[in-house]
Amino acid sequence: MQRIVIVGGGAGGLELATQLGRKLGKKNKAEILLIDANPTHLWKPLLHEVATGALDSGIDELNYRAHGKKHGFQFQIGRMSGLNREDKSVVLSAMLDDSGEEVLPQRTVSYDTLVIALGSVTNDFGTAGAADHCIFLDSRLQAERFHKLLLNEFLRCSNADEPRPLEVAIVGAGATGVELSAELYNTAEIMAAYGLKNVSPEQLKVRLIEAGTRILPALPPRLSAAAKRELEALGVEVLTDTKVTRVTDKGFINDAGETITAAIRVWAAGVKAPEFMATLGLETNRANQLVVNASLQTEDESIFALGDCCSVIDKATGKPVPPRAQAAHQQSSHLVNALSARHKGKEMPKFVYKDKGSLVSLSRYSTVGSLMGNLTKGSMMIEGRLARLVYVSLYRLHQVALHGYWHTLLLSVVGHINKVIRPRLKLH
Repeated sequence: MQRIVIVGGGAGGLELATQLGRKLGKKNKAEILLIDANPTHLWKPLLHEVATGALDSGIDELNYRAHGKKHGFQFQIGRMSGLNREDKSVVLSAMLDDSGEEVLPQRTVSYDTLVIALGSVTNDFGTAGAADHCIFLDSRLQAERFHKLLLNEFLRCSNADEPRPLEVAIVGAGATGVELSAELYNTAEIMAAYGLKNVSPEQLKVRLIEAGTRILPALPPRLSAAAKRELEALGVEVLTDTKVTRVTDKGFINDAGETITAAIRVWAAGVKAPEFMATLGLETNRANQLVVNASLQTEDESIFALGDCCSVIDKATGKPVPPRAQAAHQQSSHLVNALSARHKGKEMPKFVYKDKGSLVSLSRYSTVGSLMGNLTKGSMMIEGRLARLVYVSLYRLHQVALHGYWHTLLLSVVGHINKVIRPRLKLH
């Protein structure tokens, strides 16, 4: 039986494993194996909500092993550290517990077809001190670390003799930076409502730092300006044309030598594929992404890649497909058909990217974005309630791909019930 190994259980990798499990695994036409360094999955665009406490990761995360049992694929925990193309095997590094004791030794996993879907990590562009003094929102653990720091800072403020500002600075005014900025004010408002002394949106001082001329460069200028107005109305200080050259434990130092002070520092500017990708012996670009052809196939015909860790040219624009959740979703759907065709000895279809637009949520205050392509037969700029509805539907589409419509409907109902019976914010 052919073995298809998928490394990386992010949005694209998990959707691919689920669909192939249903199509091939359950029918014993192929063995589908998913490998990930974590036991559970959480949709990455939700990490800013985990960081602020708006979302409890323990409720929304999905267990890979249980999901695989239900949908026809196997799961193995492990972190990819190497690749042996001659033996067609993936090397997994040893797994250690919190005390440094070995739980699992270094292992190798053989494959007939390999799909690398390792996603991306934050790119600090080599900025001095960024790795030591900033939080990168790449994973659930990092988001939870931010949440603990935030709660501790709120407690310090509440214990002060008089109100003092809580300074948070975020580098990068893309979707993550903008959404996190807005969510912080929602968190401060709820914490004040729960009676925490000396805590209020007025005490929160968020600075959003962007090296470019405007925030949200992926959106049209009008929507970018609208988002900026919304943020400034909340109290966010938006600093454009500001390049950070160094980071210290006190804050960010810009190219003019000025220090932007902050108790909590977040780096959300740019992404790249994990560093070790460049050591696999496959062609990569400057961002460590695997270069793939129109079928998402690397130079090795038995190895494919999808999502943020791969670079594929969009024929419509002549530029690489942007690293977005919608791209990973489309690529996973494509590979379900492509690998099924390859399994039958047929010609694989070519991947065609369809840009559906971009949406950015400013917490409960507003949502802005643009819808494009087949969805609107052109492009349409949307704001407010309609934009919020479409934004939420993106997560529901991810859930539908994993669970089906009926299960997703039940999850939606449970989510609404939890909003009634649980606190509005995770307080621990």
